[in-house]
Amino acid sequence: MKSIISQVVRFVPRPVLQRISPAFLHLLSFLNKGKEVECPICSKEYRKFLPYGRVARENALCPNCLALERHRLMWLFLKEKTPFFSASLKVLHVAPEHCFIHRFEALPNLEYITADIESPLAKVKMDVHEIPFPDDSFDVIFCNHVLEHVEDDIRACSEFNRVLKPSGWGILQSPVYKMDKTLEDKSVTDPAEREKLFGQRDHVRKFGLDYAQRLRRSGLQIEENQFVYELPVDLVKKYALAPTETLYVCKKGN
Repeated sequence: MKSIISQVVRFVPRPVLQRISPAFLHLLSFLNKGKEVECPICSKEYRKFLPYGRVARENALCPNCLALERHRLMWLFLKEKTPFFSASLKVLHVAPEHCFIHRFEALPNLEYITADIESPLAKVKMDVHEIPFPDDSFDVIFCNHVLEHVEDDIRACSEFNRVLKPSGWGILQSPVYKMDKTLEDKSVTDPAEREKLFGQRDHVRKFGLDYAQRLRRSGLQIEENQFVYELPVDLVKKYALAPTETLYVCKKGN
């Protein structure tokens, strides 16, 4: 199972995965019946979650709503640390995830806009380098696992800063590796070489521990939030969270 999922994730284009994976994975959920883990997003319980990733991580993917570790942590953070589920907010969600999209659309307090350059799930076709909304438009922006794909991550974040309201905030997750400096080489265009250097064929950089510092060049304020350390150990295990995951929470800067 791990090797099959790894190969599917590696070679099947993301838009195709977004269309076919829900039905396929829902069938697999019957193989993992149990009560050892629980998804806080959809409340389904399993013996364990499915493996996921190019190097497949055990106990990662909820087969019901397709939430991964980072999505489950983000959901808990939004519930416990923000007014997301109660305040009147205008939200821009770039590359919306299956586990969130319908739940966020159903919240009566949100004006919820999904956008992406290629995702079949998004309602607005949009290039993050040129966001087609006026200054100070949004209270909240989500952009998860996108910035490692785009040509100019700093320009994209400058656009996020521009369209955030003065009190606006957001969450900007990306894979961050244990190396001091982000690896980037715009001359590398061959997919196989990109996979070798950056970890994935459609990645154009590999973010290092300078991720937050790098994004601050856009004008955004970036907080390296350690919310996961505030959670009881038994809940981290129950929800199968990554125990050292950092949330990159942004606020509008100058």
